[in-house]
Amino acid sequence: MEISYFRLSLLSYLRDSHPDKASDRDFIALRGDEAAEAYSAVIQNGGTYDEAETEANKVLYAGLYFSPYRILVNILLNEFSDVVPPETAPQIALKLMPQLKENFKKYDLSDEFDSTHEYDFLYTELTGEIQILLENGKF
Repeated sequence: MEISYFRLSLLSYLRDSHPDKASDRDFIALRGDEAAEAYSAVIQNGGTYDEAETEANKVLYAGLYFSPYRILVNILLNEFSDVVPPETAPQIALKLMPQLKENFKKYDLSDEFDSTHEYDFLYTELTGEIQILLENGKF
């Protein structure tokens, strides 16, 4: 796979925030190409490089700003630091994702989700579920 700037940028972001999507080469290629086209269109229409980058990033990261993986890592670091060493939080979050997928399905996980009041509900719900899994030795 050819790695353009946009593809590489997306891949890096996915590794940090959506590791479950980081191996989807088709998705990365499609989004990277769409972002490059958006960038070019702005420049061709007389826009600035900053405007072009802003537009390209909208295309590149659409639907990816909220990360279920990231919220799990944050919960592990913030609420369970006494039992979960920080260096293991990312791996544990990956293991927890399939066990907690039903919790995420209850919410509209839009790009702006983390700025809604429902985010707090999800955070609390996930914290409780993780506590139960921890007490039952499920991770």
